[in-house]
Amino acid sequence: MLRQLPNEKWTFATAAHLLNRAGFGGPPEEIERLVDLGPERAVSHFVDYGGLPEAAPDPAWAKPDPERAERLRAARQASPEERRMVQQAEQKNQRGRLIELRAWWLQRMAVGARPLQEKMTLFWHGHFATSAVKVRDAYLMWRQNDLFRRLGTGNWLQLLIGVAKDPAMLVWLDQAQSRKAHPNENFAREVMELFTLGEGHYTERDVTEAARALTGWSYDRMTQSFVARPLWHDRGAKTIFGRTGNFNGENFLEMLVAQPQAARFITGKLWSFFAGEPPGEELANALAAAFRSAGNDIKPLLRTMFLSEEFYAPSVLRNQVKSPVQWLVGSVRVLEFPLPPPLVCEALTRNLGQDLFAPPNVKGWDGGLSWITTNTLLARYNGAATLVQGNLAAAAGGMIANRPNAQRQPTRRFNQMRVRAVDADELFTEDERADIAALIAALERRLLQARLTPKQDQVLRDYLAGQPQLDEGAILNALRLVMSTPEYQLT
Repeated sequence: MLRQLPNEKWTFATAAHLLNRAGFGGPPEEIERLVDLGPERAVSHFVDYGGLPEAAPDPAWAKPDPERAERLRAARQASPEERRMVQQAEQKNQRGRLIELRAWWLQRMAVGARPLQEKMTLFWHGHFATSAVKVRDAYLMWRQNDLFRRLGTGNWLQLLIGVAKDPAMLVWLDQAQSRKAHPNENFAREVMELFTLGEGHYTERDVTEAARALTGWSYDRMTQSFVARPLWHDRGAKTIFGRTGNFNGENFLEMLVAQPQAARFITGKLWSFFAGEPPGEELANALAAAFRSAGNDIKPLLRTMFLSEEFYAPSVLRNQVKSPVQWLVGSVRVLEFPLPPPLVCEALTRNLGQDLFAPPNVKGWDGGLSWITTNTLLARYNGAATLVQGNLAAAAGGMIANRPNAQRQPTRRFNQMRVRAVDADELFTEDERADIAALIAALERRLLQARLTPKQDQVLRDYLAGQPQLDEGAILNALRLVMSTPEYQLT
């Protein structure tokens, strides 16, 4: 297993597959550059991103705010009316920062030189699903996002320790309040069930004892950082995975990663995320062995995966439903067009079913076919009109309908925004804009990297042939129509 893809199988289709899965897709010229590099150099282009420039500076507010805790503490001593005003101001401030944070991250995905780094950040966000709905601090959500970006392709144990000490996670799974008199089992359970082993590979005794080992790992609200509280830690003997000792949190995580199931679990999830289907038994064993041989480092595993013949198997190519984020970012990349304004991006991804920094539960998003429902499919079609033709009506309606009353932005503010239409002259050559067959071939190459079905091809030909001329409006409608096919929802 994990045989390296032969050079003769490195084609426009396989290069596009790598660009779509290790990144967020791109125009035909970018795919051709990968074809020219060959498989090894193309994979290195994604994996070895350390020397490439960062995409954007951090948000100005992405730093500790010691005055925030003081403001909230003072509000608790104020009159009910004053307390309400302070809380409303803080909520408004946090909402604004979250909108900015979502737009900042989407921009990194769309234009940054490190697409795999952002794709891995997105993977870990879904894996260690943490929601701002409970954390209620945009800085802590940014800090966790930055942790995934910094450590996301490094050593698995070091990432796991970083996540366990991450302030957003400490708040999200109630670890910050865990002390020896009352150990909280939430993180201890989820780190085994959802993050490292899966169901059936630990006992209730392991959960109870691990929770004791983790006591004292807490959060300092004044400094907005992790703090170890020795007086809260249970120093008694604990028995975890059949071993007994005076274990602390790091000891527990080390034992966790050493479990044979741990390598199979995380490599299986990584393969499913990038390949779009779970690995079979033989492949799962090979992935786990490759991971162990690399010292549980993630980057060598990714290189092995992306170079493997199995990653480019017919069952893997174009079999994955685009997540809402992949759909949005990939669409603006193939259209070679800027992202819409932040509020529009937020409306689009929410309508499609993926609200960044607010996953539905601790399991994250289910992904796959769950992305496609009657409502979200219609939202994708309306979203295509928004991106291609600058039509904000559908996005505006969806945004107002899907926001809780307390979080609704004024309709007038949203409707005053402008999203200009795509310029067909920039995407297609003069010859392509003048000939129906050439235009359809260019649409397929840019949007699908594959052929339309015969029926779809005929429908599109009939539409274009029925137009008085192949003008800007007809070409943009053709773009929107191809983006509304079932094939475009796949990558």
